[in-house]
Amino acid sequence: MRIRSALSAITLVLGVLFAPGFGVFGGATDAQAATKVSHATATSMFSSSGITWSSSGGCSDRYNSTCTSFDQLNLDSAKGAQTLRSATGCGLNITGGTETGHAGGTYSHWNGYKLDFGKSTCVTNYIKNTFAYIGVRGDGAPQWKSGSGNIYADEGNHWDVTYYNCGGC
Repeated sequence: MRIRSALSAITLVLGVLFAPGFGVFGGATDAQAATKVSHATATSMFSSSGITWSSSGGCSDRYNSTCTSFDQLNLDSAKGAQTLRSATGCGLNITGGTETGHAGGTYSHWNGYKLDFGKSTCVTNYIKNTFAYIGVRGDGAPQWKSGSGNIYADEGNHWDVTYYNCGGC
């Protein structure tokens, strides 16, 4: 009986020490701890919400910059797009996902935190009239911040959105 108790205690201690994002040795950042979805899961979520997507290459290969991929997209990013669609009532077309070719960084397209949306008067008016203007990004893109903390950057021909959460889903 003592051996079983000792083994249970060791298992609990090791679980705490090595738990991803929590343990002393876990060291996971928020970017690593996000729940990821597959391209198929994301497209199913988007379709069910009336969100469309397109790519200049007509493809979804994550390793091809002319494609629009949702492979390894954060679940909160997909939900955030659904929240935006529901809140605005606007048509949304995603033109950029997790494919290669975007700027790097922790909160990047590649790491599943960003989506690009095609510009429309409806979406632009909603963002500019609902969210707080927070100034220009380092590259000169004007930015707006939603109440939930997500950032919407106007990159001229599209909106570059950084989803830190699902936007109040």
